[in-house]
Amino acid sequence: MAAKSQYEELARQLSAIGAVKRGLARILPVECPPGSAAVLTLLERHGNMRLSRLAELMAIDISVTSRHVAHVAERGWIGRSPDPGDKRSRILHLTDAGSAVLHELSLRTTDVLAHTLGDWSDDEVGQLNTMLARLRDSFGDCRSWTSAPHDCGALAPSGGPLTTSAIPATPA
Repeated sequence: MAAKSQYEELARQLSAIGAVKRGLARILPVECPPGSAAVLTLLERHGNMRLSRLAELMAIDISVTSRHVAHVAERGWIGRSPDPGDKRSRILHLTDAGSAVLHELSLRTTDVLAHTLGDWSDDEVGQLNTMLARLRDSFGDCRSWTSAPHDCGALAPSGGPLTTSAIPATPA
């Protein structure tokens, strides 16, 4: 097990990741803020779903999720179809236009990362990817925050779990 000072430094470094995320958010087009990018990314990654499931994945209130959904639906990036199991509910799905926007966002993100990390070796980028994936996996599903440290509650950031990002990533 690492020394306490190493965990303290890790906490400082993870706080600094907010600056990286804000920098990546600045490359998003005005018409596609981070919340909209997150909606598109999650629909691509997880497929069609109800609004309640999307809110759960985003780890934000359903009313906030609904505003993000309305924004992307107005632009034709997602569609809303009646849920065959409950006609009062809607199933959200990514449209071709939404896929195209998501592809463009992914290209922008990839280009910025390639430029910014241009002096990193392939091995270093691979190590970072591996370690970040391992960190995310170690936290598990932290969407149901409680006060017990082993299930992430003691570390709950105001913006949601470490597993949710508003910045689209190249699909795995």
